[in-house]
Amino acid sequence: MPKDIFVKNVSPWAPGLSTEEDWNLWAKDEKQISLEKTAPALEYTEPLFRRRLSQLSKMTVQVVHDLFQKCPTLSKNSKLVFISLRGEIDREFKINKSLIEDKMILPAGFSLSVFNAPIALSTIALGLKGGYSAIYPSEGKFSDALLMAISPVLAEEEKEVVLVYADELIPEVYNDCVKEKPFPLAFASVVSLDNSVDTDCAKTTKIDFSKMPNSPEEFLKTLLK
Repeated sequence: MPKDIFVKNVSPWAPGLSTEEDWNLWAKDEKQISLEKTAPALEYTEPLFRRRLSQLSKMTVQVVHDLFQKCPTLSKNSKLVFISLRGEIDREFKINKSLIEDKMILPAGFSLSVFNAPIALSTIALGLKGGYSAIYPSEGKFSDALLMAISPVLAEEEKEVVLVYADELIPEVYNDCVKEKPFPLAFASVVSLDNSVDTDCAKTTKIDFSKMPNSPEEFLKTLLK
């Protein structure tokens, strides 16, 4: 197994944080992500394409777009690995509600509710051809999902992979089911055997396997600090 695995070129997106300074303050717990349903505009995509996308899918497309803009070494054949703890939870709720109340599901709504929809839409929007994997962590353990996501690099099957995480704001109906309302957040980064720094990359971070993160927020903050 390789001794060192590096994460670089982090591209995050969340409501209420729009500048590098905002993200630096968030990493220091001096600013908070807004609990809002706002999403990126995706002005570089066709209006018909983005019109029906959820907050989750829009955030995912945005961070993948930003990462590829930032990293000239990435190609359209780069492999993507997508992690989400809740997936298209808002669409899934609406589908379940429709099943109960109307005894039917609209095909278009169902096709956009599947777990891999956000990363699949990203490849369509950006013309990516390297394929992707979508990982749901058992019992919500982000550290397990992270290990699985980077396993191709750990096993030296891939020199690098594009790691993508995203979760949207949960529907209000679920507020009583959670102790603390999860934040809408997405980020993309390169996980690599190579620790060299690209022109637009401020730093690389070596993954400490003795201190695996318990949450995506914790992991992102270690990358930004």
